[in-house]
Amino acid sequence: MAHHKSAIKRIKINIRNEERNRFQKSTMKTYTKRVLNSENKEEGLLNYRKASSVLDKMVKNKIIHKNTAANKKSRLMKHVNGLT
Repeated sequence: MAHHKSAIKRIKINIRNEERNRFQKSTMKTYTKRVLNSENKEEGLLNYRKASSVLDKMVKNKIIHKNTAANKKSRLMKHVNGLT
């Protein structure tokens, strides 16, 4: 257990940030699943746009690396292009 005031504050901040990151990662997974479960190409494109936006926001907030987001977006777009 931390004894210094600044260390106690950092622990609280870390807990808050972990919760925020967990929520955003969960949101990312939700939108990714929506893209993968799309029935047709139009629905897939709509879901892809939202998923892409969520991934870009995660990169901006430094939750995931930009290359990870690029790989995920590439795979999702490949899936959408395969839909009829």
